[in-house]
Amino acid sequence: MNLSTDTPRGFAKTVDYSSAKFPVFNPRFSRIRGAVLTAICASAIVGLAVDNPMELSAWERGIKVSSRTDAKGFAHLWFYEWHMFDAIKKGEHTGGRWDWKWRVDKSGTTAFMNGDWLKLTAKAKSDGAELKLEIENRSDHDWPEIAGMIPCFNPGNPRGDQTNPIFLDLEHDDTWFVGEQGFELIKGRAPREIHFNRSLRSKIMKWPKERKVGGFVFSYKWPTSERNATKGLMIREAKDDGWVMGIGWARFLSAQGHN
Repeated sequence: MNLSTDTPRGFAKTVDYSSAKFPVFNPRFSRIRGAVLTAICASAIVGLAVDNPMELSAWERGIKVSSRTDAKGFAHLWFYEWHMFDAIKKGEHTGGRWDWKWRVDKSGTTAFMNGDWLKLTAKAKSDGAELKLEIENRSDHDWPEIAGMIPCFNPGNPRGDQTNPIFLDLEHDDTWFVGEQGFELIKGRAPREIHFNRSLRSKIMKWPKERKVGGFVFSYKWPTSERNATKGLMIREAKDDGWVMGIGWARFLSAQGHN
């Protein structure tokens, strides 16, 4: 997911978005050193709403969000995987961190991570989890308007994690973003296209690329789509099981989803 804001020094910003992994978004952040960003996330999993709140539990790369009434309803929040366009670290596309220490209360309704300059609180809801993310720019450089990071909401990794097969979408036929024509498949000419925020595309394309040819350093895995995203919202439909998981936020850099 791509959360973003251009909060000036000494001011805080509140941004609404919801979080999940496969689809992936890149949050955009504060660009000024010392500025603090606060982001409020809405529902992380949507569908089969129940009276009881979802259950939160610790996971090696973040937290797991699970239904208390249907074993098929679960996914993982990997926080976080990548930096984009000088966010946190200098560089067009650099690796993030996920080795944060999480605390989950006994009821499984609240989870908290305190990374000093980075804090994330998750509160379970009947159809997902509401997140509050606070980030302070303590790097030695200002972050540009298009700076972002990529946490991932995902159904698990078949190579090790508990996997939710109903959300794998191996054929890329069930993952949607909001484009010029409404909901559109993420898959286009390539299955893992990145769809940039329409309002930021001109600034993104003017970025002084690190490669002289071949597009961005991440273009080999996420080719730039000609189709822009108009909202920070993506959904993935399960195969014949009634579940839909979705992620969305008000300020975003791009939308992408992959396995």
